[in-house]
Amino acid sequence: MLIHPQIDPVALQLGPLAVHWYGLTYLAAFGLFFWLGVRRLGHAPFKHLPQWQKRDVEDILFLGVLGVVLGGRVGYCLFYKPAYYLSNPLEIFAIWQGGMSFHGGLLGVMLAMVWFARTRQRPFLQVMDFVAPCVPTGLAAGRVGNFLNGELWGRVADPALPWGMVFRGAGDLPRHPSQLYQIALEGLLLFVLLWWFARKDRPVGQVSGAFLLGYGFFRFVAEFFREPDAHLGLLSLGMSMGQWLCVPMMLGGIWLMRRKSA
Repeated sequence: MLIHPQIDPVALQLGPLAVHWYGLTYLAAFGLFFWLGVRRLGHAPFKHLPQWQKRDVEDILFLGVLGVVLGGRVGYCLFYKPAYYLSNPLEIFAIWQGGMSFHGGLLGVMLAMVWFARTRQRPFLQVMDFVAPCVPTGLAAGRVGNFLNGELWGRVADPALPWGMVFRGAGDLPRHPSQLYQIALEGLLLFVLLWWFARKDRPVGQVSGAFLLGYGFFRFVAEFFREPDAHLGLLSLGMSMGQWLCVPMMLGGIWLMRRKSA
């Protein structure tokens, strides 16, 4: 049985300015996106499309950051605590208190990419096909932040599980380090599969569909080991909110892939 190390959430203190580990993982996520995005320009079909340039990666990153932060926050408020934030609307803006939703962030990024596609006169699905393979490493970086903070821990595990871990604040029983599972599945494995799939020229929409299906499936599996939100618990059919939000993702991914392969 392992014990989660006591890690100071503040990585660096410069007078009144505190740099948190979670903020650094976000910076790492954005840096990885830019690095991969520049290399994505060399993949088909983008290397044959002269309108796709490095400045597009910069613009997409800027818009994507806005979409992640705004969409992630609004999504958390709507999906996980709608009654609370309806009663306390000003706290929606208290981002420093925590509370972000991946699914909300995804919707925020999609809206940002709609704006990018329209202003650049590019097909929306072509833009999403460009973005999708560059996202999983950022998701992995975010889960590293969750692990360092000792938050979003897993469900209680069999005491015989060699990597079962006790998290401070979660009691004395060993739990699944579900953040590490998500790093491996939604982050690294999804990146390898998607990057390989996207290197060849695919019908428009298939790479986006593969991302939706892949992330939805891996997150659905990881949720079996992740502790459900205390104020929600398990919902209908014994599924968590995260699993229910993955269902339309997987269906949308299947539809995109079948639509373009038919």
